[in-house]
Amino acid sequence: MLLPLLVRPSLCGPQASVILTRCVRTLHSQAEHFLRRRLPPRPHGHSRGTKTRGRKSKSQEEEWKSRNKTVLTYIAAAGVGMIGLSYAAVPLYRLYCQASGLGGTAVAGHDADQVETMTPVKERVLKISFNADTHASMQWNFRPQQTEIFVVPGETALAFYRAKNPTDQPIIGISTYNVVPFEAGQYFNKIQCFCFEEQRLNPHEEVDMPVFFYIDPEFDEDPRMARVDTIILSYTFFEAKEGQKLPLPGY
Repeated sequence: MLLPLLVRPSLCGPQASVILTRCVRTLHSQAEHFLRRRLPPRPHGHSRGTKTRGRKSKSQEEEWKSRNKTVLTYIAAAGVGMIGLSYAAVPLYRLYCQASGLGGTAVAGHDADQVETMTPVKERVLKISFNADTHASMQWNFRPQQTEIFVVPGETALAFYRAKNPTDQPIIGISTYNVVPFEAGQYFNKIQCFCFEEQRLNPHEEVDMPVFFYIDPEFDEDPRMARVDTIILSYTFFEAKEGQKLPLPGY
């Protein structure tokens, strides 16, 4: 019953945790009610049986209580595990987006053989625009060295970003990225980039950061891309601090 809820992306995160919590509470309540029904009733007053029978009944009652506690413990542990899995579904889904290109995430890694053998689609010219942002706490100056370039699917291209630390203290930064339109992310392959790697800049240091990429030739065969002639590559830099979690790309 709970498996379909976990595999649906729309139910990842807080929504899934609320649903799972309700399911666990319902399961717990039903199990407790069922076990209470099976628990033998306590004897009222003195019975005509012997003391041995009374001790046997008491022993049986204690055994049922012990079993009930064990079952309820298992149910509670399963509930906690399901809730934990629901929270883990969000980063797992985002990692899947990064690998598959869904949600505007450029595909990580590349096939070297494909790069060497792919055929450029000369008649399909695309404009690649570049955007740069920094988190509110990040004190770097960060910008693209070119606003746009023109490429064709199946052709490699090289672009540069520039970062500068204008402060008197060394700062370590780390970046994320995404592609717009989102559907084009699966065709945007980066051969070399500076994303997800810590970059340390000393006081007043300035560096150029290359991005080597290509658009998969299959871009031209996708009917969803028929009217797409502009793709935006956007980077955001965050300050890397101990204990700070970096948001992964994908939606």
